[in-house]
Amino acid sequence: MQSLGDIVRRSQPSLFWCMRGIKKANREAVFTVFAFCRHLDSILRSDMTPEDKKDWLNTWREELDNIYDKKVPTTNIGRKIYKNCIRFDLPKSAWSKILQAAFLDACDTQFSPSAEVFEQYVDGMAVMPLHLLLMIVTPEHPRANQELAKSLGYAVFITSTLRDVKGDSKRNRMYIPQEILKQAGVKIEEPRDMIEDKNLPQAREILSKQAESGFNKAERLLSKMEKKRTLPLRLMLNKTRALFDIMQKRGWEVISPKPKLNLPKRIYILYRTIFK
Repeated sequence: MQSLGDIVRRSQPSLFWCMRGIKKANREAVFTVFAFCRHLDSILRSDMTPEDKKDWLNTWREELDNIYDKKVPTTNIGRKIYKNCIRFDLPKSAWSKILQAAFLDACDTQFSPSAEVFEQYVDGMAVMPLHLLLMIVTPEHPRANQELAKSLGYAVFITSTLRDVKGDSKRNRMYIPQEILKQAGVKIEEPRDMIEDKNLPQAREILSKQAESGFNKAERLLSKMEKKRTLPLRLMLNKTRALFDIMQKRGWEVISPKPKLNLPKRIYILYRTIFK
């Protein structure tokens, strides 16, 4: 059976090595959060029907109930969550918000959220995982943790949305809120066809302002926190902002190819994160 650490190492090797300086118990707890989110993402991106996806997610709802009712979890990840929710006092509400966000994406053959649903979705998919991570590594800063999780979570999620807009549209997904699409003049209703709308670049640019604001605030907050314990977040911010900067520089009308960081750039970002 693949360990949770192996899951992180295979999918995010730089992030994995940045976490080696964190205490073992804390590191394993962070691996658990990451593995749970990766598992849900694999369900959402699978070829299963919406009904089958919902069945899997309902199984996880039952697993969370077992964990917090102090019954025996049935999965490896569930057993790790049980262990770490006790050790680090991780609330059920945070895991439930992550799961509920997955339900939002899984229930329909298309997804095009309103601003309200977008906020719920980002809160579950991006903000709550970071909030759990911060509760594990810097529990003494509860207020700063909330602010950092929200600012960085939004910045990372929006960057991913802007980067993956073409691929998402092929899956009949458009994560840019309907209100922003309307503001930009996008009139097509079917997500898979929005990629052809001449006003989509304007919608991407409007949404990008939220990401830029989030990056700036996250940088200010991280500058006041202990570097060693927040290295994974600093690396996440630096890598994601580098991708954002590529898109911003080339213009929001360009949707492909997706921006990528070559090996020298990744090494430079890792070096700068650790040593500067």
